[in-house]
Amino acid sequence: MRTVHEVSKISGVSIRALHHYDNIGLLPASKVTEAGYRLYDDTAMERLQMILLFKELEFPLKEIGRIIDSPDFDKDKALEQQIGLLELRKERIENLIDLAREIKTIGVKNMNFDAFDTRKIDEYAEKAKVTWGQTAAYKEFEKKSEGRTKETQQKMNMEMMDIFRRFGEIRGQEADSEAAVALAKELQDYISANYYACTDEILSSLGEMYACGGEFTTNIDRVGGEGTAVFAHNAIEAMLSAKSR
Repeated sequence: MRTVHEVSKISGVSIRALHHYDNIGLLPASKVTEAGYRLYDDTAMERLQMILLFKELEFPLKEIGRIIDSPDFDKDKALEQQIGLLELRKERIENLIDLAREIKTIGVKNMNFDAFDTRKIDEYAEKAKVTWGQTAAYKEFEKKSEGRTKETQQKMNMEMMDIFRRFGEIRGQEADSEAAVALAKELQDYISANYYACTDEILSSLGEMYACGGEFTTNIDRVGGEGTAVFAHNAIEAMLSAKSR
């Protein structure tokens, strides 16, 4: 556990900002001592990293919380975007350093302003914003989430994970079995009712994420047992294939 002062020193986020994040539910303290001191565990630190990533992409704090708490949030994908953004900034800084050294050595003879161009960084950030915040599905999720309490959100997440638990119970069956296909349809209906319109295309994409070996796979397999995420993906594909016949 780290104190708010330690978290501030490690992250560069002010203590005042950390208190604000806690107050609005964006980054709740993992524990509060009897004396009222906030403490943060490793899970909270990981969440803070995600918060700072989306702040770099200039998302409002309210939207950041909804993105991270979304059942479709893919941490690995977010980290890939963070790496890409940092690499672009590194490239720009290196170009500025080279330009400054050239000016120091030979003076301003070549009027080249390429090193000051931020268009690649701006375009990258804009694409990331489209990915996380501008889709119709995300807008619908945002609308449905308005006024939803943290307790309600947690309850919904548990209900959805219970569907995966039941996938785990039947993962020894064929993926196109009646029970497996029914669960895939139940999952689609649950997402549509509580988050956004889960089209067949979206459900297929979700199934691929579930089985791709990242955080989704780990969490689903933790609930349903090893192989549950892949089985859920296969059941989704079997259900969609049956619908298209």
